[in-house]
Amino acid sequence: MILQRKTIRYYYWLTVEFIRKHLRIILLSFFISFIAIISIISFSPYIQTFLLQKKNVVGLVGQYDFNTLPEEVTKNISNGLLFINEKGDLSPAVASSWESLNKGKEYRFHLRDGLIWSDGKKFSASDINFKFSDIQVEVVDDKTLYFKLKEALPIFPAYLNEPILKYPLHGVAGLYKVDQIKIKYGIITELTLSPNKKGLPVTIYKFYKNETDLVNAYKRGEINQMSTPKKTVADVFRDWKNSSISKSVDYSKLMTLFFNNSNQFMKDKEVRDAFISAIDKRSFELSGEIALGPIPPTSWAYSTNIKPQLFDKVIAEKTLNTGEDASTSAEIKLYTYYDYLNIAEQISKDLKDVGLKVTINLISLNQPEDFDLLLAFWNIPEDPDQYFYWHSTQKRGNLSNYVNVKIDKLLEDARNTSNINERKRYYLEFQKVLEDDPPADFLFFPYVYTIKRK
Repeated sequence: MILQRKTIRYYYWLTVEFIRKHLRIILLSFFISFIAIISIISFSPYIQTFLLQKKNVVGLVGQYDFNTLPEEVTKNISNGLLFINEKGDLSPAVASSWESLNKGKEYRFHLRDGLIWSDGKKFSASDINFKFSDIQVEVVDDKTLYFKLKEALPIFPAYLNEPILKYPLHGVAGLYKVDQIKIKYGIITELTLSPNKKGLPVTIYKFYKNETDLVNAYKRGEINQMSTPKKTVADVFRDWKNSSISKSVDYSKLMTLFFNNSNQFMKDKEVRDAFISAIDKRSFELSGEIALGPIPPTSWAYSTNIKPQLFDKVIAEKTLNTGEDASTSAEIKLYTYYDYLNIAEQISKDLKDVGLKVTINLISLNQPEDFDLLLAFWNIPEDPDQYFYWHSTQKRGNLSNYVNVKIDKLLEDARNTSNINERKRYYLEFQKVLEDDPPADFLFFPYVYTIKRK
């Protein structure tokens, strides 16, 4: 018993002496531990976001700078003044309300209260930089914008749904904010987006020069999601147990064979009809959903009464080899881009089968001035207003050099009213006239195959 008391007393004085000798170190360690615990608690949301939360790493093809990023990215970062739903109705986004003045020549927009940029700075009307060449924009105050147009345009608000951004990539009222940007030689190579809303994953976009680099990046595990319009590429991953493949239609793009209507031969409506009859669109069924016109079936203005033109080589050959301008003596110049060469070759084969002489010419960027046929994708506007593409006054957008008085009038009337029902009536007639007098052969809306790691 006495021995036990001596042992307890020994360890007591040993502990007291140890504390006395190392008191400064003990206190310092306690202080550091306290700070560390507080820091972990304070920064736990960030630790969860960047270490524990699942990241979605998406690969995209293209070389982009701050001004050319695809909408797939920018719409995640910011909103526009307005939002357009699938029925064509406009609703407030960054703007809270707006009104039309001076018979549609002027518009006043009021911004929402309490908006801030993704960098935490207060959002002001003067921050918005609209690049309109023929529209005057005035900042009335921090929350009011005034637009003055040269001519009345009732559908003008529909053009204000583009994401509002400021340098380098700050957005307002977006689902995400940009946390990190990687740049090489002025080109963005990687973007890291963190969510502003719970439940969304961190999204990282990585950009590659071409599809080969994109596919190799997926194989190496650099990305966990990619998309391709090519079924052959998607089929490479069919047997990958850790990957899933989904198929969808991209209604924002339309593969189109433009006719040069300024060409004396192509100006003839019957000739254009014959070209369309000569091309077997069944050969494109693996590439996309066959189109019946320039307005996609997802649009509120789409006509269900448009019928596909029948594939008929006999009638096509008879039409194209009749009259003074018999096409057998002419050489048809078909221009396209390298990525669409396989489609161009199929079209060339079909046209040669009806007696035409066709040469395929590859182009890089600019549209050729001297062409008979031009094969290319074009981006379908979200609003069905296609004035820029088919109105005879539009020299830049009207690739076909198309002139049709009825079409001009319908496009003008459709954009001179904001009433959805009236506009739809004009666009239904617009599609009917285009069916009768085609400026181009509308081929297909491309399929998109999304490969995603499980």
